[in-house]
Amino acid sequence: MANGSPNDTESFLQIPPIKFSKLFIDGKFVDAVSGKTFEVVDPRSGEAIARVSEGDKEDVDLAVKAARQAFDHGPWPRMSGSERGSIMMKFADLIEENIEELAALDTINGGKLFSHCKVIDIPAAAKILRYYAGAADKIHGTVLKLSKGLQGYTLREPIGVVGSIIPWNFPTLMFFTKAAPALAAGCTVVIKPAKQTPLSALYYAHLASLAGIPDRVLNVINGFGETAGSAISSHMDLSFTGSTEVGRKIMTAAAASNLKPVSLELGGKSPLIIFEDADIDEAVDIAFYGLFYNKGEVCVAGSRVYVQEGIYEKVEKKLVEKANSWIVGDPFDPRVNQGPQTGKKQFQKILSYIEHGKRDGAMLLTGGKQIGNKGFYVEPTIFSDVKEDMTIAKEEIFGPVMSLMKFKTMEEAIKRANDTTYGLAAGVITNNLNVANTVSRSIRAGTIWINCYTRFDLDCSYGGYKMSGFGKDFGLDGLHQYLQIKSVVSPIHDSPWH
Repeated sequence: MANGSPNDTESFLQIPPIKFSKLFIDGKFVDAVSGKTFEVVDPRSGEAIARVSEGDKEDVDLAVKAARQAFDHGPWPRMSGSERGSIMMKFADLIEENIEELAALDTINGGKLFSHCKVIDIPAAAKILRYYAGAADKIHGTVLKLSKGLQGYTLREPIGVVGSIIPWNFPTLMFFTKAAPALAAGCTVVIKPAKQTPLSALYYAHLASLAGIPDRVLNVINGFGETAGSAISSHMDLSFTGSTEVGRKIMTAAAASNLKPVSLELGGKSPLIIFEDADIDEAVDIAFYGLFYNKGEVCVAGSRVYVQEGIYEKVEKKLVEKANSWIVGDPFDPRVNQGPQTGKKQFQKILSYIEHGKRDGAMLLTGGKQIGNKGFYVEPTIFSDVKEDMTIAKEEIFGPVMSLMKFKTMEEAIKRANDTTYGLAAGVITNNLNVANTVSRSIRAGTIWINCYTRFDLDCSYGGYKMSGFGKDFGLDGLHQYLQIKSVVSPIHDSPWH
C-alpha cells in the first residue's frame, strides 16, 4: 500500500502451473536449437517462477521458413475471408474459456492487476479477434475509371510474412493488436513477446492451434532483443511496439536488409492540459488515471500535466490526496490499485528518474521511493515546479511519476505541449468548445482526447507523430497495413482511344 509494505501479506492467489515454456514453431512446442533457457521473474517478489526457451537467430530462421512455407503454399492466405474469420472467432471463444488462467499469467509475469486482466485485458483480446474476424471477408479492391482506352481495378493482397515484436506492459492486448489484423489479412506471423512477459503469448499459441489455425501460420519465439529481435528485424515485414531507441535499431536493420515496410508504435511524453473552466474533481480523476493506470506503464500516459494558474493549487492538492490514498500491493488483492513494475531494470530506471527530478530542482510533493524490500513496487510520485528542460519532463519514464506544470494562456499551453520530440497522444480538459477545438488541432500528436483520457475503441485507429513512430493500430487502418495494393490494367479493344 502507499504508506506500507506490499509484502506484509501472502499472495491472494497461488502461481498457476506454467504449461508452456518452449518456442512455438511449425505448430509444435520445441526447445531452442541452442538448448538455452532464461528465467522468467514474478515482479511481486523478484524471484524466478519458470525458465523458458531462449530463441536466437537459428530459431527465428526456422520460424520464418515455416511461416514463409505457410504463406507461399499453405491454406491460410488462400482461404476465403469468412473461413479465416470463423477460425478466429473460435480462437476468441477459447480465450474466454480460459480467462482465469490467462489473467493470472499476465499478473504473475507482468505485475498487472488480476482484476483488470480478467475484466479488461483478456476480454479485449477476444474482442479484437472478433473485430478483425468480422473484417476478414470485407477486404475489397476498387474499380478504376481510367483514360486512354484502359480499364482497371485494384486488389488488396496480404503483405506476406509479418514479424511482430511486442512490449511487456500489455502482453495480451499487444499480442492481438498485432496478430489479429495480420491473420485476418491472410498473413503468416512470427511474434517475439517481450523477454519479461512471454508466458501468455505461449498459451495463445496453444489456443490458436486448438482453434484450427493451420501449422506454421502463427509462430512464437521467446528471446532477447539483441538476438531474436535483431534476427526478426532483418527478415520480414515488421510491426513493432516499444521504445524509440529500439525503433531506431529496427529501422536501421530494415533498411540494411531488404527495405521491408515497418510499422512503429514508439514512446511518448504526452501532455494533458487542464483549463480553469474545467470541473476540478473530474479533471483530477482524468489526470490521475491518465498517468497512474497500469502503474504508469502505458505508452500514452499523460505524464506532463499542465494546469492553468487559477486552479493550479487546488488541482495539485487533490492529486496529492489521491496519490496518498492509492493502494500499492499484491496485484491479486482486489483492494489494490497498483501492482509492481514489470521488471527490475524498469524499476531501477524509474527510481533513477525520480532522483533526476530532485537534482534538477523539481519539488517532490509525494512518493518517490520503493515500497517494501521485496519485489518492484514504487510509490505513486508527483513533482511540481517542473520545467521543460528537466529530464523528467523530456524523457519517457514509463512509470508512476507525474510532472505538474503551471501555465497562463492557451497559446502558452499549446507551445509547451508541443515542445517535445514525441507525438503519441495528448489530452485537453475544458468546457469551452472553441478552446477544445483549437488545442486539439494545434497539438502535433496522433490521438487527442477531450475531457477524457486513454479512452480507446477498436474503430479508432491509433499511432504517433514525430519520434513516436508511424503506422496505425486498431480500426481498418490497422488491417490495411498488412495488405498491399495491386493495380490490374487492361485495354478496352473497341475503344476509340485504342
